Amino acid sequence: MVSFDLLYSNLIFYFLFSAIASIQMIMQQSDMELLLLSFLLLMALSLSFWIRFFVHKLEKSSGNPERFIQDRMAKYSTQIFKTCLLGEPTAVVCGAAGNKLLFSNENKLVTSWWPRSVEKIFPSSLQTSTKEESMKTRKLLPAFLKPEALQKLFLSIDDPKHIAKFANPFHILAAGVMSIPINFPGTPFTVLSRLRIHENGQFLNEMDIADKILGLLIGGHDTASAVITFIIKYLAELPQVYNEVLKEQMEVAAGKKSGEMLDWEDIQKMKYSWNVANEVMRLAPPLQGSFREAITDFTYAGFSIPKGCTGAQMQHTRPDYFPDPEKFDPSRFEGNGPIPYTYVPFGGGPRMCPGKEYARLEILVFIHNVVRRFSWYKLHPNEDVIVDPMPMPAKGLPIRLRHH
Repeated sequence: MVSFDLLYSNLIFYFLFSAIASIQMIMQQSDMELLLLSFLLLMALSLSFWIRFFVHKLEKSSGNPERFIQDRMAKYSTQIFKTCLLGEPTAVVCGAAGNKLLFSNENKLVTSWWPRSVEKIFPSSLQTSTKEESMKTRKLLPAFLKPEALQKLFLSIDDPKHIAKFANPFHILAAGVMSIPINFPGTPFTVLSRLRIHENGQFLNEMDIADKILGLLIGGHDTASAVITFIIKYLAELPQVYNEVLKEQMEVAAGKKSGEMLDWEDIQKMKYSWNVANEVMRLAPPLQGSFREAITDFTYAGFSIPKGCTGAQMQHTRPDYFPDPEKFDPSRFEGNGPIPYTYVPFGGGPRMCPGKEYARLEILVFIHNVVRRFSWYKLHPNEDVIVDPMPMPAKGLPIRLRHH
């Protein structure tokens, strides 16, 4: 992931390079030109300072999306407010009623929307829109990702070197896709744009990459890995929760013969572990909202939403929906769970994430294999969490494993 510090370093490099070039020119210029060049150099250095100041403010304020939402709800409206996200004018609808509005009016009032960074980096094939390509992909995915198919699905790459070969380019991809589409050296968007060029200098075939990379890689890798990371974090911080998860997983393992693999019935027994995963997704959602675009003018909560405006939502720490919202409490998901439309990590309506069952399988199999073998503690107990665009521990969550 390309950080603000890298962007700033690139800016300083360009300014210093310009300064050196200016000094070389000064030796051959008149006094008037010398004065002009000195002035331009001073302006460049001043600009670099203000950019660093602005970047630092962004960096400090970018780590708490929930506070961003709550502050604007308090200032404007608890139901809807206007802001700017990823460079787009956005109407943020709030609460269960707002979620229901977006999820139950697909292709009536709203339709799916991708940021401009996506359209610019991966132009859709055959001159169709990313929305149309997304609809095609969604028609294909359910047959492969429904529970019946997942019971027979065994796909893995075991070679760490093979995995590492794809890791860094993929992290650049994830950072660049959900970024402000500013084509400036050092930004994630610009770095990702460079990846579109093939070894021989020719552009890759967009037909082969547009609709595949958008949904499958991002949805299948970064979101699940973010959830797993925070499961590790919370289990390290909450030994009583860890012990309950371990107890459940040992009970599942006790019903298996030596060397026998997990089956679908075993996954269904991991109820407490899945409640823990849900509570993790409530407190640290891998995605901060579901974007939609208004396809017609309409009114909501007394406010007019014009055609073309984007909408986003996700609030999982409202005390009216989740009492004592900052407390980690897996029991919230027992029985019928939260009120409908208050907990939506996988979206809802006709565009609910088609990979929900796959994510559930992936997360629970990971928990089963790790918790039965290890306990662990964090090497940085007070490590901060950053959101860019997904939440991640600032130092990568280094831990020390203890084998049972």
